[in-house]
Amino acid sequence: MASDHASANHAPHANLDVDYVISYRFSDSSRSEAEAKFEHLIRTLSNVGLDTEVRNGKNQSLLVFVKPATDQHLASAVYRSRVQDWLRGIRHAAPEQETRTSLESEPLTEAERLRVIYEILTNGPNEGGAGITPKRGEWKEVESVFPLHDHTFNKRWMKKWASTYVLGLDDQDEIRNKFGEKIAFYFTFLQAYLVFLAIPAALGFSAWVLLGSCSTLYGIVSCIWSVVFVEYWRKQEVDLRIRWGVNGVSAVQSKRPEFQIIEEAAHPVTKEKVGVFPKRTRLMRQLLQIPFALVAGLALGGLIATCFGIEIFISEVYNGPLKTVLVFLPTGLLVTLVPTISAVLTQFATRLNDYENYETQDAYEVAMTQKIFVLNFITSYLAIFLTAFVYIPFGSIIVPHLDIFGLAVQPFAEDEKQAQAPKQGFEINRDRLRKQVIYFTVTAQIVNLAMEVVVPFVKRKAFRQVQQMKSGGAEKNDGDSDAAGKDLPEEATFLTRARNEAELDHYDVTSDLREMCIQFGYLSMFSIVWPLTAVSFIINNWVEMRSDAIKICVEMQRPIPWRADSIGPWLDNLGFLAWLGSITTAALAYMFGSEDGAPDGTPSAIKGGILLLTIFFSEHLYFLTRLGVRMALSSLDSTHVQQERRERYLVRQRYLEGTSGLPAPPEPAPNGNDEKITRRSLEQDAREESLHAPPPEQRFWGRQRYWHEAAQYGMGIIRQSKSATEKKAQ
Repeated sequence: MASDHASANHAPHANLDVDYVISYRFSDSSRSEAEAKFEHLIRTLSNVGLDTEVRNGKNQSLLVFVKPATDQHLASAVYRSRVQDWLRGIRHAAPEQETRTSLESEPLTEAERLRVIYEILTNGPNEGGAGITPKRGEWKEVESVFPLHDHTFNKRWMKKWASTYVLGLDDQDEIRNKFGEKIAFYFTFLQAYLVFLAIPAALGFSAWVLLGSCSTLYGIVSCIWSVVFVEYWRKQEVDLRIRWGVNGVSAVQSKRPEFQIIEEAAHPVTKEKVGVFPKRTRLMRQLLQIPFALVAGLALGGLIATCFGIEIFISEVYNGPLKTVLVFLPTGLLVTLVPTISAVLTQFATRLNDYENYETQDAYEVAMTQKIFVLNFITSYLAIFLTAFVYIPFGSIIVPHLDIFGLAVQPFAEDEKQAQAPKQGFEINRDRLRKQVIYFTVTAQIVNLAMEVVVPFVKRKAFRQVQQMKSGGAEKNDGDSDAAGKDLPEEATFLTRARNEAELDHYDVTSDLREMCIQFGYLSMFSIVWPLTAVSFIINNWVEMRSDAIKICVEMQRPIPWRADSIGPWLDNLGFLAWLGSITTAALAYMFGSEDGAPDGTPSAIKGGILLLTIFFSEHLYFLTRLGVRMALSSLDSTHVQQERRERYLVRQRYLEGTSGLPAPPEPAPNGNDEKITRRSLEQDAREESLHAPPPEQRFWGRQRYWHEAAQYGMGIIRQSKSATEKKAQ
């Protein structure tokens, strides 16, 4: 822990002791409004014990650099945070009343430091915070609040990935101490998933060589593997949340600023009057998810099914000119329309989620995740389901009725016969299912990786080139950039980096978790069709871990180190996919396990009773396996679980007296109005500076000693920028 503490203390110095940067954009506000709101921002930050330094940003924006006014301010905030964790049951023992002793016995990690300061910035005034909500309400000019990257650590971390295959416990703790538990859970999950993939990869390769496609033996092993992995990770989450001290943290997150109080009720424990939103009202609103799922299924499912029918018609029925080109028509429709419809449905899901009015951010994200999962499930798996359970079993019956899709190729056909489906003698393409699975598990993974890493990198480079060209022209025309905020040589590199980071996107770990969850679905449900699926995924995920690390360090703003006690609702989604995989795998093994009895486009080869019986036994085998795995894992206690039990026992043996009194935070820094600046004081300051040669950090934070100086400096930049713009307009 000493090394962690040293690292946490060293990192801020690389950024001139800056903890957070607030990007304040005033381009859409009038001069008087921008100045008044900016002064209010600086005053609010000062009142909650935060020091500020202001520098010019890009495109009529200011960068407000923030850090705690004193070490005592930070220590007091950390102590209050830890006491609240103890009162809420996250910690088993109260921290030492003496804050210095508390921090020495339990060193402050960089993630905890940044999280506590972020809570000071964003918590409401009733919780002792500044109540800043970027882009909302009175803070709509605040574009973003973000910590700066520690580039020394980032370079070392990315270099380490080049020679590391498996993350050890120290590596996982390092990610947690740097980026918070939420991201640490993701990388630890990805690491466990990658290691577990070695089993189906080896068995899948053997099955591909020896058994071929749709092997019953491989299907059984694949289903058992899915159950074991999900239950192992469920057990692993318990160990991780205890090791990292976040057990139960998801239930006690702060309220969302958007949460609307409908009525007041007595708290079930404290009996105090608190604002609540009735559960019955929320339940009634949640029932709207049913029509939402139906609409999403009809919209996306109908589009995918239509494009599927067009693709079948063109590739296997149409026999006219431009067939090799027209076969890409349904793909073009899907690429164009699916993202559009998905975006519309996502907006509707967001509004529905807002309407359900969740109290905490974690509850809001859980509900939103489940809605988005419905959309992802349809877009990711429906095409394969149609091929496996509609086209191949019933193709000979359905294809003759696809003449309606002849309208799509009628302008190109030389005669009507080229666009007419055969009434009989049609042979289905049995290899279509295998090719489709290969596309989704190989080609689509590569394309997704390129879209996730390469495309944003190219866009960012191009955007910066355009911005440099525009800023160069702006400087010549109206002098909008640096006249009032010209960078000092010793700050130039640091400020350039801060301005670049202000333009980066926010990192959302949910999107990466969603990607892994969808991938797991392909493996659990359809790998029996192509046993090399796990081999493809183990290669992809090895690259994915490194690309995600690069994305966090280079392509995105440094994420807020949020706490979490699991991967959230994605664990339940994994369990659902494992259960569904037991059904689809059994059905596919029965339908395609034998070449002689495989469907040929007519349902005569499929015995409905046997198919249902196969699914029934497979599903019950899944439940029995899950029960057995849970019982086996429950009998295994990790060292961290045993340590938690010992701590609970020790807590019961002693009673800490006087822990209810919290130390009062120190008074905010003076506003400077009472301090008279004279020639003698200025000469004295200059003499001390020449004798002692203060470090860059002290010089950086000494140029604007009080909040009113920072406010005046920023308002001067606003005044000059607006004046230049007005002159140009005249």
